[in-house]
Amino acid sequence: MLDAINDWFLGLGAEYGANPYIFGAIYVGAIPFFLATVAWMVRRKRRGEPITFQLILAGFLAMSSYIYLMLAGRNLAWWVYAIVAGLVLYTLWSLWQKVRAPAGDGD
Repeated sequence: MLDAINDWFLGLGAEYGANPYIFGAIYVGAIPFFLATVAWMVRRKRRGEPITFQLILAGFLAMSSYIYLMLAGRNLAWWVYAIVAGLVLYTLWSLWQKVRAPAGDGD
């Protein structure tokens, strides 16, 4: 059963040109860097410092695995692009909401 799942998983990479293990590694590997960037952004916001760079970096890290998919993939269905576009829009909206939220008084 596990071999069948692995074969199917790897078959997706062959069909679409993107290595599923690389996609997964980027997806999981970016998480700690994303969280660290968000923490850095919050600290800077509380001090009243600009957070443009941190916002851009957090957005890139959140979307890095999907960027890989778009660059390495081929023969992707239209709905894959639609999902990626939706994820990009949601990520940008979510980050914007967090940036606009009050920073708190540091208690």
